[in-house]
Amino acid sequence: MRDRYPGSMVIAYFIFLFLLATLLLGRLLWPFLSILVLSYLLTTIFEPIYRYFSRKLSPGLSSLLTCLLIAVIIFIPLTFFVAALSSEAFALFQFTRETNLALKVREFIEGSTILARIETFLAGFGIQFQFEFDQFSRLLSDFVTFSGRFIYNQASSWAANILNSVFNFLMMILIIFFLLIDRKKMLDYFVRISPLPDEQDLQLIDKFEKISKAILVGNGVCGLIQGVLGSLAFIFFNLGSPILWGGVMGILAFLPIFGIGLVLLPAALILFIQGNVVGGVIMVIFYILLSFSIEYLLKPKMVGEQVKMPTLLVFLSILGGLSVFGFLGIIYGPLIAVGFLTLAEIYVENYEGLIKQREAPVLEKRSSDKVGRNVSEE
Repeated sequence: MRDRYPGSMVIAYFIFLFLLATLLLGRLLWPFLSILVLSYLLTTIFEPIYRYFSRKLSPGLSSLLTCLLIAVIIFIPLTFFVAALSSEAFALFQFTRETNLALKVREFIEGSTILARIETFLAGFGIQFQFEFDQFSRLLSDFVTFSGRFIYNQASSWAANILNSVFNFLMMILIIFFLLIDRKKMLDYFVRISPLPDEQDLQLIDKFEKISKAILVGNGVCGLIQGVLGSLAFIFFNLGSPILWGGVMGILAFLPIFGIGLVLLPAALILFIQGNVVGGVIMVIFYILLSFSIEYLLKPKMVGEQVKMPTLLVFLSILGGLSVFGFLGIIYGPLIAVGFLTLAEIYVENYEGLIKQREAPVLEKRSSDKVGRNVSEE
């Protein structure tokens, strides 16, 4: 029996049905996108532990033990941290709402003797220095209010809806359980149905997994270290809200340009204004040593050179991710950026020369036609 339709029409119709089914499946899974992405990222990180367990145990039991380990290491401590963070952020947010923080900052600065000493010292060299109280107090007030509101909103939205949080946690553990067992089969299936050559599919998967590990393990661990040490510094100098500002520094540690300096340098300035010059100098030295050791010694070893992106692109992708996806934009932003860079790299390596070869005869024909027209006109 002969086909009723040409082969090209059958292929086009099949592609239409396949794309429609893909869009519908994507619509079904869209509410769980964040859970799916985080589950896959955690699966790639903890897979070596799963493989270690699977040497002696069944796949199901190995996956179960790995999931229990993930809960003990990540989710249980995170629950207590979010509760404490939410409490401190709420207290700071209430303080900024109920008081005129800018006025209190101005009174605090004007009551300090350190500024008068600086002005007197500079006047001896003929330099007239006048501190802009209003501008500085307004800036500091806005920064404190924004930080308190942002962290409180992020923490309380997770902590307030306990049922939703528990559901998301159980969903994530369930997804990780099956991904640990079937991840290799799933990736093989993806490579089979993808129209790209296998090596390009594997290149995409490899880059995605490397950058996810770099973000969660490298940047995450380095951000945790800087947040904890910064929090201890706030406790040592009695600056208040150590968990809150430690959390802020842990987030800012992801930013490659400013980082924890956005918190520690204003803290050092406050110590100077209080008259604690030694404390302010120690805080500045602490910031320099902590940033240098983490950014230039520890982080390159954990992240690796092969997954580095341009510093400006990392900075913009994180800020853009935060504005579009919220807190999880810290992860999603760089992942989207590295996906684009990987596809661009595949294009340059595999398709740029091919496209230029196909365009060459057309360009030659246009050039010859132009020359022919010029000759005929002459």
